[in-house]
Amino acid sequence: MDGENRQTEANKRWQEKNKEHAKYLSNRSRSRSFIKKQATIEDIKELEGLIEQRKKDLSES
Repeated sequence: MDGENRQTEANKRWQEKNKEHAKYLSNRSRSRSFIKKQATIEDIKELEGLIEQRKKDLSES
């Protein structure tokens, strides 16, 4: 088995052991990519409101 296959297998094992964290990282990556590459001004305005609400919710807990 070459290095690339070993790394791929190690990544798969890590993802299986850390499903929730892997899902979080994937969602975060997709969110950032959407904002940087596809979001319209309307999307950004809506996201700004959602972000402010989330910050408020987190500061209250």
